[in-house]
Amino acid sequence: MADKVEKQSELMDWYGKLPTRRVDLVGDYAGQELFIVEGDGLLLRCFDDPKLDLVDGFQLLHAAYAVEQFLQGLIQRKCNFHIVFFDIHHDLCIPRASPSALHSQYLLARAIVIRHLAVHLPRTHPTIRVHTFSSTREPAFQEYLKASGAYFVMTHDGANPLSVDQDPRLSGKRSQDLESIEKRELQRRTTFRATILSLIDLGYNIALIDGLEWMDTKIMTMVVEGVRKSVALPKLNDRLSDTQPNGPNTTQSQYESRDIPDGRIESLMQEASKVRTISERMLVTLVTLEFMCKQNLAAPKLAMATLIQMLLVSDLSLSSRRFDSPAIGADDRNQLHGFLGEFAKVAKGLLQNPEWGNICRRHSLSCDVTDLVDGRLLAQIWSELNKSPARQVLSDRLQEELERFERIINISIEPIGEPTKRSKPIESKESSSAELNLVDGKKLYILPFAHDVFDKHLKPITVSFQSSKDPSSRSMKVFQEVSHWHNAKRRLDPKASHALSDWDKKRALRRNQFFMAEMAGYAASLTGVTGKALEPELITVSEEAKPTKLPKGGSSARAMIDANKASKGGGKVDKTLAAWKTVRINLDAERSLQSRFRKSKSYLRDLPDEKKDVLQAEVEYYMICTLLKMYRILSKQSEMESGAQADGVIALIFSMVRELPNARGLTKTIVSQVNTIVRALRLPDPGFSPVENDRKLSFEADLRLSGIKAIASAHREFQLLHCGPYMDRNLDSAPDARVKSFNPDGWQRKVLDELDAERSIFVVAPTSAGKTFISFYAMERILRKNDDSVLVYVAPTKALVNQIGAEIQARFKKGYRHAGKSVWAIHTRDYRINNPSGCQILVTVPHILQIMLLSSSNAKSWSKKIKCIIFDEIHCIGQAEDGVVWEQLLLLAPCPIIALSATVGNPDQFNSWLTSTQRSSGFDLTMITHQHRYSDLRKFIYSPPAEFAFNGLPEPSFATLGLDGLQGLTYVHPVASLVNKSRGMPQDLSLEARDCLLLWKSMCKYQTDEYPISEDMNPDRLPQVIRKVDIIEWENKLKILLKSWMLDEESPFDKIVADLSKPIEKAERPKSYRTRVEEGSVTTKATEVDANDLYSSTLPLLCQLQSRGALPAILFNYDRSKCEGICRTIMKQLKDAENAFKSSSSAWKAKIRGYEQYLKDKSKHNPTKAPAMKKKGKVNDDEGTSKADKMQDAASEEVNPYANFDPDAAVDGFHFANIAKAEAAELAAIHKELIRRDLPAWLMESLTRGIGVHHAGMNRKYRQAVEMLFRKGFLRVVIATGTLALGVNMPCATVVFSGDSVFLTALNFRQAAGRAGRRGFDLLGNVVFQNITTAKVCRLLSSRLPDLTGHFPVTTTLVLRLFTLLYESGNSKFAVDAINSLLSQPRLYLDGPAFKDQVLHHLRFSIEYLRRHDLLSAEGVPLNFAGLTSHLYYTENSSFALNALIKEGYFHELCSEIETAESRVLRDLMVVMAHLFGRRPCRYSDQEYIEEIVKRSPSVVFLPQLPKAASRILQQHNQQTLRIFSTYVRTFVDQHIDSPDHVLPVTGLSVGGSSNAPAPSFLQPLPSTKIRSPFVALSGYGDDDFSSIADLCRTVRSGVFLEENVIPHLDVYPDETETPLNAYLYDFYMHGDVDALERANGVRKSDVWFLLNDFSLVLATIQTSLANFMKIPDTATDMEDLVGGGDEGNNKDEDQFVDSGYVSAASSVQDGGNNGPASATASTSILPDRSSKAKGKKKVEESWEEAADADAQAEEDAAADAWDQDDSEEDDDEEGGGRGGGPQTAKELEQGFLRIYRSFSRLKEEFDRKFRAMFA
Repeated sequence: MADKVEKQSELMDWYGKLPTRRVDLVGDYAGQELFIVEGDGLLLRCFDDPKLDLVDGFQLLHAAYAVEQFLQGLIQRKCNFHIVFFDIHHDLCIPRASPSALHSQYLLARAIVIRHLAVHLPRTHPTIRVHTFSSTREPAFQEYLKASGAYFVMTHDGANPLSVDQDPRLSGKRSQDLESIEKRELQRRTTFRATILSLIDLGYNIALIDGLEWMDTKIMTMVVEGVRKSVALPKLNDRLSDTQPNGPNTTQSQYESRDIPDGRIESLMQEASKVRTISERMLVTLVTLEFMCKQNLAAPKLAMATLIQMLLVSDLSLSSRRFDSPAIGADDRNQLHGFLGEFAKVAKGLLQNPEWGNICRRHSLSCDVTDLVDGRLLAQIWSELNKSPARQVLSDRLQEELERFERIINISIEPIGEPTKRSKPIESKESSSAELNLVDGKKLYILPFAHDVFDKHLKPITVSFQSSKDPSSRSMKVFQEVSHWHNAKRRLDPKASHALSDWDKKRALRRNQFFMAEMAGYAASLTGVTGKALEPELITVSEEAKPTKLPKGGSSARAMIDANKASKGGGKVDKTLAAWKTVRINLDAERSLQSRFRKSKSYLRDLPDEKKDVLQAEVEYYMICTLLKMYRILSKQSEMESGAQADGVIALIFSMVRELPNARGLTKTIVSQVNTIVRALRLPDPGFSPVENDRKLSFEADLRLSGIKAIASAHREFQLLHCGPYMDRNLDSAPDARVKSFNPDGWQRKVLDELDAERSIFVVAPTSAGKTFISFYAMERILRKNDDSVLVYVAPTKALVNQIGAEIQARFKKGYRHAGKSVWAIHTRDYRINNPSGCQILVTVPHILQIMLLSSSNAKSWSKKIKCIIFDEIHCIGQAEDGVVWEQLLLLAPCPIIALSATVGNPDQFNSWLTSTQRSSGFDLTMITHQHRYSDLRKFIYSPPAEFAFNGLPEPSFATLGLDGLQGLTYVHPVASLVNKSRGMPQDLSLEARDCLLLWKSMCKYQTDEYPISEDMNPDRLPQVIRKVDIIEWENKLKILLKSWMLDEESPFDKIVADLSKPIEKAERPKSYRTRVEEGSVTTKATEVDANDLYSSTLPLLCQLQSRGALPAILFNYDRSKCEGICRTIMKQLKDAENAFKSSSSAWKAKIRGYEQYLKDKSKHNPTKAPAMKKKGKVNDDEGTSKADKMQDAASEEVNPYANFDPDAAVDGFHFANIAKAEAAELAAIHKELIRRDLPAWLMESLTRGIGVHHAGMNRKYRQAVEMLFRKGFLRVVIATGTLALGVNMPCATVVFSGDSVFLTALNFRQAAGRAGRRGFDLLGNVVFQNITTAKVCRLLSSRLPDLTGHFPVTTTLVLRLFTLLYESGNSKFAVDAINSLLSQPRLYLDGPAFKDQVLHHLRFSIEYLRRHDLLSAEGVPLNFAGLTSHLYYTENSSFALNALIKEGYFHELCSEIETAESRVLRDLMVVMAHLFGRRPCRYSDQEYIEEIVKRSPSVVFLPQLPKAASRILQQHNQQTLRIFSTYVRTFVDQHIDSPDHVLPVTGLSVGGSSNAPAPSFLQPLPSTKIRSPFVALSGYGDDDFSSIADLCRTVRSGVFLEENVIPHLDVYPDETETPLNAYLYDFYMHGDVDALERANGVRKSDVWFLLNDFSLVLATIQTSLANFMKIPDTATDMEDLVGGGDEGNNKDEDQFVDSGYVSAASSVQDGGNNGPASATASTSILPDRSSKAKGKKKVEESWEEAADADAQAEEDAAADAWDQDDSEEDDDEEGGGRGGGPQTAKELEQGFLRIYRSFSRLKEEFDRKFRAMFA
């Protein structure tokens, strides 16, 4: 026993330490992946529903409905899952509060659900399979896991936040009963967590079903990460892990242990079918009752009542079966429970008998066992039988049927009495549509509302209005717009509020110039310009871009012109050849053939066109000859030493030979000699055309080809194996006058045609396919059209915004007639560059564009100018966080759109929705898809060596593409990933040439007579010189055949997968790996490498990549702290090895001695002397030195090898930097900038060694430096999160997925992998999986992209913002058109049904909500704090809760003591704010964890409860909202739904009898429900007793759309939700400790900054709202400018550089275009300086923190003055007194608002102070 307790304790401790993440199960994690739902965890969640009456009412049908409702939630969100039950877990589904005597009823419910799902799911949802195993240890389950390829398991962990003695459902229980329950609870937790342990041990993560929430189209839950974690798995014995909560199964009936008497079943069915058509439900009832009567287990009256119930269930409609709990005595209740307990045991045994299913199938019985028992109906019947003579209550038909069934099962019942009156139909009592019974008995009427724009849309909705006038409000003032804000008092002059002083104007201009200079440097890194001015194209306004015209006579005329030019330039040819000869002599002097080849290539690349006309062919031939020499040397070496490199060289020769016929300056000599080489190597004929010109070569080609090793295989096979990356990639390219730099493919030309026709387009094409130019073509069209049209580019991340802005700056310039205009502008919440409303191309993020479109000040001006919106990375619409904003923008777009993405899983469906939205706006949309990348990707799995000795980076090999043959790197064939056939073959599964050949060979190897391979798939049928287009055609044929085999179980598909998987299966971990050893140095000792440790295994991998020339590389890890940790570790390893090298290398020591001697000699030659002074005080270092002396000194400095030697710099071989790619001055400038920003030293040093870290938590300037240096090629290793995956131009040779993560999904994998294979740099991209299981690798490669799902976009805040837009813009045409377009959509949201009527009803009652909460008038005018509420739209529904607290006077009361008890007031205010904003639910925790961990923690883990007053107000707010939306449902049902609700949601099983069937008169049903599901009503609940919004949404009848997430409410803990909130915000406010947040609150360090910054932004929004509400001078701020404290600190840091006049030296590239303001005096729209609002101060503050403090006090003083001045004006306007104990007079109200303002200001000040101090 002691050992068991110890093991349980060990298990609980282990589970408590497991890391968890709250994620969107579909969008962030699972996608379309198959997962397992553990059945008893599912049943426990459903059976524990307080609405479900399984104890007294025994509502089996309601229980089945609850299970199907949950499954329907998964299905609607496109989850792919199986359901698995374990026999050993059968008692786990029994809720805590169920009496022991009734456990058998839950077990019967479990058996019924399993039987019901197993029978019906294959018919309605064949992909959802139901399995039952004995336990997780059963071999059959292990085989199932292997075969299914499930991704994770969803289960319960047994947690219950209430202890047994705290559970109100157990009140009144005896202490011994509570002890017994506690033991069962502990055993339940033990069993669930032991199951979790075993699953984690098998490599599966766990998603918790307890605490799971449905949020719009998302599924939010906790994922327990167990794979490859450092937490050790406890060792449990079978006895502990397989123990059942209630011990062994004591409820087993005889039917489970013996055969069913089939003969008796046959006779019973024959007799019963003569009475009624027999179903499985009736058969179970008859067999069970017969058995019980024979065993004397059933009282005759109860048996008769059960038969009557069996008959009535078939007759009565579902809606007429709502009964109250029967009023029966305790003895009768106990007798009924005892009967049902025995009935349940027998029936369960029957259903679980393996023969039972066969019997039912044999007799074709319909499975309707979910309605086996209706306990409330049964109790009504039995109660009546106890009152009246038996059977006097039945109709003649029922009497006759009852007698016959009694005879069949031999029940002896007393004689029938006198017949009773005939039965009558049940009359349903319903409420009228105009009103609704409230919880408190009051009636709710609809407040009147009328608005010209909305009335025509709301006309179909019929409602009854309240006749009384609007309820008076605490502060019913019409809001006016001030700087995009709504002021409740008199209108302020926006111009006056934004007036800038001369100093502010200069500072603003300087800031804009600073950012422009910075962007110029950024643009240079994108275009390759270094040290010179950008040369953007000058755009002029014209009707159409004029195409380039060829001269008359076409190509022949062009040839004549070229020939004429050549004859005139004959003299230049000789000079060109002479210059080439000089260069070639220098090249011949190169000892390294690799270096010779590279320099030749660079020379040819840099030649001007007129010289290429002469030299191109000869230089290329010289390069071929160089390669030939290299190949000759490699051929003489062993296959082991040079095999891969020799094949690479010959492939490169083939590539150059293939391209040579198109070279300029081709001669007969070159053609002849190349053909000789081709024949010697047995390469295919390159196909030279006849050439007439000839001249002597400037070099002697070495054509000694006798004995040279030709290619070993046939040339086609050689091409497929080695030349795939070199193949001609031209698909259907053709010249197009609209594109100057390249010949566009067919799909690209189609895009241009659609843009020219001004139609919307949706483009789906993979990364590197060529989508980028689409955007810039559209931009150029807008710029050429006129000076006013606007194009908006929407990007999902700020990094992509910066990149696009820089690219525009590099591409376009334009002159404008008027000041204030610019080509482009950037606008994010952090900062702006140029004026967003004065540019023609605005680059921004979704939130900012939404704010601008809904801004009334833009409605009559800027918004009308928008002619095109580009949505890049449109798949971000599927994100849980911001997806709804994308969706709203698409619905509101006033112009054609361009939607771009590489990763859309359901493009056809998405296109259908986009087309409908665009059509409603009057635009046509065309979808254009392209499936092929420019460069292929080759995948590898990395196994690190057991030991690693690092002695410096190895030298890279030459001409070897891919990582094949490298130690520890195993090639993964794409088809080898198709281990799970149920997933099918993803549409984007791509095969390169080599993949196709290997697949074809394997298919040939395993083909049979039944499954042959067509001869037209033979690669010998391919052309002599194979092109990419030939491979694509061949690939399609192979994949079509393979797909057909995949669907056929008899085909050789499995053998092919196994064959192609052999390299993976045979891969072994290398024993050791040593890098190069410098001569004269001591080798470092090999260290052990932990295969599961990313820190120790990354450097060996990078060395392997270096050896193959596969750098630069991006290493993706989705944990920010891990990214930094990997970088630190690599740095330490490099430095340690470098120090060891310096201390042991004789060569290094000799170099240091030489350097020291050089310094001595230099000091002797140039002794230190006082510098002479030139005129004007300038130092003259060169006084007395002749010009000849200076030149001689300079020459000697250049010659001396030590002149540029830095002994402190990183030694070659111990850094990854490519020194030649960046100038020293540029690096020094970047270093200086970063130092000024207090960047940590280790990050600075990592840059010097060619390593960068990139994630959203890094300093913006540092991230920008990393991007620039990586693009230049200086940095060759970057470790990043997903920040570089979304469209940022950071291409690399290799992408490494460094470690697994819940965020490494099919979508993120494709996004990140797309960075590999730089177009124009890499012919092949490499993808490496490091420390990721093979199963996960296969899953990533074979998983289909997730389907994009939508959100319900008509949120209440959007409705409020639309009214504000209308009112403030005076019903402008733009505003009216936007609303008409939105409300005319047939399918309002992606993946949603066409339910326009419901949308309009939802809209009408959203208006009703706004009316009742004093945010909207009867005429649609925004009121009171409508501005604050709408501008906190990103916090919906928290913003409405805040408004409720303000409206009811809570904050007036709380903040009344801010001057006398500041600490307490701010602490309470922080508690309230933490309840409202930044809510993070805690993991569903049991009391044991709470006692041991939470309460003992020095930090606050669970957020303290809301103050009672605040809690009461929010609960009242929720109840009023509940009444409003209950009325919405009733109104909609009355007007649009007349069909009964009697079909189960998943299985589609119809239950109940005809709605017109009469019911016995003795039955006394409750009124049938109209809005609540009749399935739920079976447990007695009606339409007037909804307890919460959640209750309404989860139990509403079918046919009604009700999304809980978009109804304005906030559940209050613990009264309305059992899940506590994480106290991370409050905890941080109390102690300001980041480590404590991670340790106690479970918030990852990498997330802390963002969470705190978001909360700070909320405080800033509230503070600004209050300031504008009270007209505090000098505080008016645009909402777009508000930022959190973290961002504000970063901006102030940047401002320091602006104020100092410091301009980025790294951005010294000059802007060659007029992209900025037209004049130096133009007003630039940039962030206002909020640190210096108080003007006229003489004191200079010590720091910006002190300045902010002083400003805050000045604002408060100004506010007091402003309120005092307005008191007399406002007193007369106040209509009503306060509510809820708040202030009663206008003056009290205003003073209260001032105290509220001060409180929030001080809270923000204190919070930001701790925030800044933490990250200082």
